Amino acid sequence: MELDTARTEAWLRAAAAAVTDREAELTELDTAIGDGDHGSNLRRGFTAVLAGLDTAGTGGAADADRSPGALLAAAGRTLISTVGGASGPLYGSALRAAGRALPGATAGPDEVAAALAGALGAVRSLGGAQPGDKTMVDAWAPAVAAFAATAGQGLAAASAAAAAAAEQGARATVPLVARKGRASYLGPRSAGHLDPGAVSSALLFAALAEACREP
Repeated sequence: MELDTARTEAWLRAAAAAVTDREAELTELDTAIGDGDHGSNLRRGFTAVLAGLDTAGTGGAADADRSPGALLAAAGRTLISTVGGASGPLYGSALRAAGRALPGATAGPDEVAAALAGALGAVRSLGGAQPGDKTMVDAWAPAVAAFAATAGQGLAAASAAAAAAAEQGARATVPLVARKGRASYLGPRSAGHLDPGAVSSALLFAALAEACREP
């Protein structure tokens, strides 16, 4: 199994559905330690991503390249232009970096692993966060590592491993004291809460696992 156009589109659609379904939860988490707009911002961004996917096939510019890399890069640009706060640049940069690393019509597990590593690098470069800072990196870093470690087992297995690691990483943010982002202003009071960016990142990896599940 390889990551092709259909699976990439399914990944983005599943991510959009998950963000919409859990918008209220993400907003509640962000209200506790942030600006309270994480859920609504991401929903708006992924709604725009869906609109871009839905207008494909009409002969417009969106049809020029439907490769996995092009779809991810386009989604990244959309998130940057439509999502407020830090979420848009971070998620958008991640997807654009992943897209740039996938130049072909299909991508095998090792190529996807490299693309995800590039996405994580973009997030860390932009936000300056390290694992343990109570940010989305706490979900991304273990997910990328898990995917790379299991890539030899195939795309479905690696995606499932990444999703499980991202979920575990997100849950592990509860006791952490935030050192980056809006939550860092709270100091020790940020402990005891899930990081909303880590939770939404886990949704993204769960969506990838859903799109790459064996039939």
